Amino acid sequence: MKLSKSEEQLMQYIWKQGKAFMNELLEMYPEPKPANTTVATLLKRMKDKGFIDYEQMGRSRQYYPLVKKSDYFSRYINGLIKKYFDDSPSSFASFFTTETDLTEEELEELQEIVQQELKKRQL
Repeated sequence: MKLSKSEEQLMQYIWKQGKAFMNELLEMYPEPKPANTTVATLLKRMKDKGFIDYEQMGRSRQYYPLVKKSDYFSRYINGLIKKYFDDSPSSFASFFTTETDLTEEELEELQEIVQQELKKRQL
């Protein structure tokens, strides 16, 4: 299951906070802030989808993630590679490195990340 764009934005805030009440999440939005009812609807949909849950504290609910950010984006990237790059990670890497404005330094960092991963796998 996937999050909508507005749900994903709210999920980013929840991941950042770890646990948060609705008023804390509202404060994280830039101006103009969404209505309380809008955020409440998003939180309910995200709970129904299994991305978050809450702990009841008096009359307030403290929300927390059920899905790790790394797990969500790993599934998202893998789906992207499958859908748009014929399930070819190398086609995705080629596109990513040629079609984005990466600096030479950023490309070298990527190369170092790949080298480190290869070293780990050889152990």
